[in-house]
Amino acid sequence: MPDDDLVFKALADPTRRFLLDLLFARDGRTLTELESELAMTRFGVMKHLRVLEEAGLVVSRRSGREKLHFLNPVPIRQIHDRWIDKYTAQHASALVGLKTELEDQ
Repeated sequence: MPDDDLVFKALADPTRRFLLDLLFARDGRTLTELESELAMTRFGVMKHLRVLEEAGLVVSRRSGREKLHFLNPVPIRQIHDRWIDKYTAQHASALVGLKTELEDQ
């Protein structure tokens, strides 16, 4: 299981979140494809991908001469289940009740 701190650190940066969004839109992108979407150097993109890989959010695989990057959503889901889901269910139902009560008045 990935360390929560590594996942939170990886998600804290907007560039890394953008990279995850790109991989969500289309998995299996090369470094060149990802780099073309950002206004930064190839080395900068590589550093961000390394942080994402260390957190377990991105998995890379060689395919011939290319290295393809894939989104791994499991750590994000684990964070959601542990830190978000258990807190939102009660509040969401309370807000629905409040909305209904206010609309009835």
